[in-house]
Amino acid sequence: MKVLIVDDSLFMRDHLKTLLAKHGYGTVEAADGEQAVSQYRSARPDAVLMDITMPHLDGLEALAQIRIIDPQARVVMLTALDQSLIAARAIHMGARDFLVKPVSPASLLASLQRALR
Repeated sequence: MKVLIVDDSLFMRDHLKTLLAKHGYGTVEAADGEQAVSQYRSARPDAVLMDITMPHLDGLEALAQIRIIDPQARVVMLTALDQSLIAARAIHMGARDFLVKPVSPASLLASLQRALR
């Protein structure tokens, strides 16, 4: 399984990449929404873990574009605590789940597994 990790924080991308690799997932990365759409188009990942607040194109806009490319895209949004209303909007737009950072490894893996079902 291949997961696209989208976050403008290199630390967060590295953290998630390490966690997912330990559990057998391959990863591709993007640092912003524009890169996310491009990577989704070229890499065709099985799932996406995507931050909401990013430069150039935010997570909601990237989600909308990814869902045009693939209406069945499996996207889990990662959000800061004060973004819960935005995260609820993401669910309405087709995201499979949203997680509030910092997220425990167990919660992240469980959400990813549910999205992949």
